[in-house]
Amino acid sequence: MSDNYIPLYRKYRPQKLEEIVGQEHIKQALTNAINLGKISHAYLFTGPRGTGKTSTARILAKSLNCVNGPTVNPCGKCASCVDITNTVPIDVIEIDAASNRKVEDAQNILEKIQYVPVNGKYKIYIIDEVHMLTNTAFNALLKTLEEPPKNVVFILATTESHKVLDTIKSRCQRFDFRRITTDDIAKHLRFIADKEKIKISDGALYSIAKNSAGGMRDSIALLDQVSILGESKEITEDDINNLLGRISFDILHEMAEYIIQSNAIDAVKILEKIYNSGNEPVQILTNLMYYFKNLLIVKNCDSQTAVDLTNLNEAQLNLLDKQKEELETHQIVFLIEKTADYIKEIKTTTNQQMWLEVAIIDLANLTNNTKLIELQNRLQALEGGTVVQAPIRHIAPPPSSPPPPVPSKPVEPKEEPVKKAEAESATEEEKPEPAVESANSDTEEFAPMPKSKMTDPSTDIRTLWANLLSHIKSPSTQALLKLANPVKIAQDEVVITFKQAIFVKQANEGNKKTAIMEAADEMFGQKDTPVKIRTPQDGDVEIGKVAPLPKPKPTTPPEERKTLADSEPKVSEEEIQEVEEARQVQPEKKTEHTEESTFESDQSKMIKELFDGKYIN
Repeated sequence: MSDNYIPLYRKYRPQKLEEIVGQEHIKQALTNAINLGKISHAYLFTGPRGTGKTSTARILAKSLNCVNGPTVNPCGKCASCVDITNTVPIDVIEIDAASNRKVEDAQNILEKIQYVPVNGKYKIYIIDEVHMLTNTAFNALLKTLEEPPKNVVFILATTESHKVLDTIKSRCQRFDFRRITTDDIAKHLRFIADKEKIKISDGALYSIAKNSAGGMRDSIALLDQVSILGESKEITEDDINNLLGRISFDILHEMAEYIIQSNAIDAVKILEKIYNSGNEPVQILTNLMYYFKNLLIVKNCDSQTAVDLTNLNEAQLNLLDKQKEELETHQIVFLIEKTADYIKEIKTTTNQQMWLEVAIIDLANLTNNTKLIELQNRLQALEGGTVVQAPIRHIAPPPSSPPPPVPSKPVEPKEEPVKKAEAESATEEEKPEPAVESANSDTEEFAPMPKSKMTDPSTDIRTLWANLLSHIKSPSTQALLKLANPVKIAQDEVVITFKQAIFVKQANEGNKKTAIMEAADEMFGQKDTPVKIRTPQDGDVEIGKVAPLPKPKPTTPPEERKTLADSEPKVSEEEIQEVEEARQVQPEKKTEHTEESTFESDQSKMIKELFDGKYIN
């Protein structure tokens, strides 16, 4: 390297308070202190690395010791300013506490404090990484920090203020340096690039800024590193990604799309291409994890917030905006968590490529397996349940369509033996009410088989549960409640249980629980019905699967009702005839009072007999 070459981070180190980037609150406070002559004997500068702590300490020292000082605009030409710029330890002594952390080093400082300054008005000690001092060294400095000589100023700088003794912090004026925003870093890099005639695109500067984690020094050092590429062509974002070992957004988008579509084969092909380009397995998964993080932000935040948090351009945000519709929030979070787990695994394994491929294949299958509806169907199958069929009322034709032809075979002669048998076997309480029988006889040709005896709705939890389900307006909440079991349904409290804690958590979310509360309020004609959702406890009774009751008569116009009726599944006339014949030919059998007969509706009997099925507990 040439003797005259100065690295950019040193060449463009700020020399005045106004040149400090991104620390407006600190610039204003120090400016006012200098103008008002309120100079403290000790300062504590704390914050992330590369945010300007040491540079600000030097500027403050220069402002205090300048021949024109104290001033916020040091001349930079007097002997004191030149000594500070060249780091010549005369009146301003910089100490690295990491290598001078013993009590003897602290005592050496105390011995020299008594000497008066040579060129300036103050003797200033800048102690960098002060948290590295031992407790003994801290205690040696404690008394001097509390009551130092009149012409001595201590400036302590640290990235870990929590390691500094509270007795030290209480004797200092504390200034917290913040991470510099990506925009501020990119603007300052553009200023330096223009001054140095470096050909680089704005996208590349943003990539550098995002990689620095809010530190200006790291950004300028990286710009210095890539500046040699800008002699013959403009430095692009891809050049920065290649230099940093990062994967381009387009490649990540393509891989993520294959993962979301559960296309493991193409996802592995893209992976091989990335891996053969020289990217390390940990770096590949880390890039993919940050991609999913950006997708999560775009799905859950407004457009302006997404721009601020992701720093992506408009085209990239549009791609994420389309992709977010393919996943639910919990799926994206699950992908991020699973990717982080594989990163930990790869860091400890000796066969990183194998685990990298396993990770991508696993991720490509997880998006399909974590869909809520898939989980519900799997749990339903494991519990021995079946998919709830559409209500049997769909057999009846819409009001606007003509009724099906009456069967040619007479019905009455074959119905009488059945009714007679029912009358002989039924007790006095079990006899159907005349009004119900009359209603059934009026619509016998078009309605399903007569319903079995029903108990008082106020005491039948199955009826109350079906009634409550019919008042649920949210389809997703209805689907979730198919996995639930009601324990108590009353005006004073509604208690619902799920066997899995994950569904308890989902049902307790605001939208779903609100839908249940609104349904209970509508059902009981009151407000704020208490709803409790929990896992089963001892004493809870399992009632099995229950289909919702038919909803009240619609109040929509006839045209809309016809459209809705037409969209419902229809049953052919041949199926109706087949059901009627099966019903007429096969006499009803007297059932014993068992748990199966108690919960067995006429509709389920008809389906079981028609398809020669059986119940499975």
